[in-house]
Amino acid sequence: LFFSKIINHSCPDTIDERTINKKNLTLYKKHENLTLALSSAQSIGCNIVNIDAHDLIKGSPHLVLGLLWQIIRIGLFNQITLENCPGLATLLQDGERIEDLLKLSPEAILLRWVNHHLENAGIARRCNNFQSDITDSEIYTYLIKQIAPNSAGITLEALMEPNHMSRAEIMLQQAAKLGCRSFVTPSDVVNGIYKLNLAFVANMFNNYPGLDKPESNIEGLESLEETREEKTYRNWMNSMGVMPHVNWLYSDLADGLVIFQLYDIIKPGTVNWNKVHKKFTKLRKFMEKLENCNYAVELGKQMNFSLVGIAGQDINDGNATLTLALIWQLMRSYTLSILTSLAGTQGSTVEKEIVQWVNSKLQAAGKTSSIKGFQDYAISDGKVVLDLIDAIKPGSVNYDLIKEGGTEKVRILSIK
Repeated sequence: LFFSKIINHSCPDTIDERTINKKNLTLYKKHENLTLALSSAQSIGCNIVNIDAHDLIKGSPHLVLGLLWQIIRIGLFNQITLENCPGLATLLQDGERIEDLLKLSPEAILLRWVNHHLENAGIARRCNNFQSDITDSEIYTYLIKQIAPNSAGITLEALMEPNHMSRAEIMLQQAAKLGCRSFVTPSDVVNGIYKLNLAFVANMFNNYPGLDKPESNIEGLESLEETREEKTYRNWMNSMGVMPHVNWLYSDLADGLVIFQLYDIIKPGTVNWNKVHKKFTKLRKFMEKLENCNYAVELGKQMNFSLVGIAGQDINDGNATLTLALIWQLMRSYTLSILTSLAGTQGSTVEKEIVQWVNSKLQAAGKTSSIKGFQDYAISDGKVVLDLIDAIKPGSVNYDLIKEGGTEKVRILSIK
């Protein structure tokens, strides 16, 4: 129950609470809840490789805490976007365009945000990390004072205290006036615990960004906002455990390294890592990244992807349409590889065989629903999927929760 609640807090409506077992919780029902939570965590981009419901039931500390941090991190960083905070445009440096902001990690944006407010406060000191630089609470004290409304009564009294532990406590008391005393204790601040301090700063940003909206609309902002399709692909990649974490598809795939990791996950041994530039030299960085992208496209062709008109240069340039075409085929190939593995068959499973299997399962279970393909409109209300689930595991679907009707609202409820 806890994981489901915190997932919905980080990403609202991820889990339909009607599906959560809440009463008379047997071990089996608890296992179902944890399986639901893990699947949902994966859907929002959490890496759940090597984690299953049994690990959570056993309470394996490093796995539980690792998953919990991922969920919290996603929830905190979801708001650090131009869509939610257009004022982020004020953090651009000389010579940068709005696209350059998207290439930054949330951590890098938060560092810019902190330093922006330090500069506006007339403070010469700058923050380069959320570890050693914040242990004396000085930066936090100035930041809280700068972002707070005048009515909050924030003071700089913490700076008068020479003892760092006591100073951190006074600083946190000031943060409490803003409702932002979360994630850290004085000890966490003094010891520079990275994850907790990062969460503390992100929470302050989400509540009091203190950034002026641009005087005019940002040109091309709509085209830069992440689409549902892009978010789905990004979350899928991150759930696979790729490194580094993918924040913006088109910049984070430009060196090919994430794509190579995905190839190796789909079909181990596909990538000849001796041909891959894992680190880039200062003088040949551009050519080395381009060579990686050329090799990534070459591997796609070896896996029979349809890549007509797609070159490594397109991936390196961040061409949206062509990059998405490659990613879609990667995700499709991964899904089919899983199905092939489950079926225990030789060779690749094709979509036609999956459709035939679905319809045979439905018919054998006495269901009246069926599909003609993955683009069949019959899938749009989710009922055929529910029938398939019930056919695979009879009694697992509570049909009392499914409403009749063809409105969009009813379809969404069924899909959830």
